[in-house]
Amino acid sequence: MNKGRAKDASVPSPLDSNLHSLSRQLIELRIEHADLDASIDSLSEAAPQDELMLRRLKKRRLALRDQIARLENALDPKEPA
Repeated sequence: MNKGRAKDASVPSPLDSNLHSLSRQLIELRIEHADLDASIDSLSEAAPQDELMLRRLKKRRLALRDQIARLENALDPKEPA
């Protein structure tokens, strides 16, 4: 009886595979990018600005933008393969 349960646990369900799909990753990256935008905006408006923190956030935002572009290209390539 326990063997059947162990076997079922090793087979990924369709729901699990959706959690790691490229489109799911793209959504999560876009959310993180939007959160960084909001953080950068609020930090920029603060009177004593933390320049180092702003540079780090902007660098992270740029890296996210690159990841988003790569995923978008993987999901919908513009040129035929």
